[in-house]
Amino acid sequence: MPTTPSPNAARRSERSRRAIFDAALALVGEVGYPRLTIEGIASRAGVGKQTIYRWWPSKAAVLLDAFTEGVESYGEGLPDTGDLAADLKYVLRATCDEFNDPAFQAPYRALAAAGAADEELSRAFVARLLEPGFAVYEARLRAARDAGEIDPDADPRIVTEMLLSPFSQRWLMRTGELTHAYTDTLVDLVLRAVRPHD
Repeated sequence: MPTTPSPNAARRSERSRRAIFDAALALVGEVGYPRLTIEGIASRAGVGKQTIYRWWPSKAAVLLDAFTEGVESYGEGLPDTGDLAADLKYVLRATCDEFNDPAFQAPYRALAAAGAADEELSRAFVARLLEPGFAVYEARLRAARDAGEIDPDADPRIVTEMLLSPFSQRWLMRTGELTHAYTDTLVDLVLRAVRPHD
């Protein structure tokens, strides 16, 4: 008598996980973080609430996993063409485009807001998303410092913060438009401050 192959549990779990991630990202854009619920995610994903609670303790944890999985890694790091200003402008322009994409904005803003009231979430967000980004900037700036392009006393971490903190502030607080002209000006001003002094 032929046997019926048993369902692949790993494949089924992966399908459910993907559906949950897609549902969380879609819903946070539609209803906002305060109205996002585990129940709503489960309903949209076509799974039971207990499936979600078995894998994640909260809606913030679901959203963090969904969002960080979809964010592209920096791979090899920042470009190094030998022109530090051009390399930084290229990357910040691309980041500007990403941050202006509504599909990116909704979950990022939701996680930033939730992290302000949840230290554990904030630390996880920083460790999984912000620190890897900071690290590639620091590596590129360290190489520029070694090549004599910036002051030998310049701390790559501080220079990275000088570039990225105003960018984040403008975007999070909506103090102005996030444009290529703005990011180019930011690079020019920061590099002017850290160029080697005669």
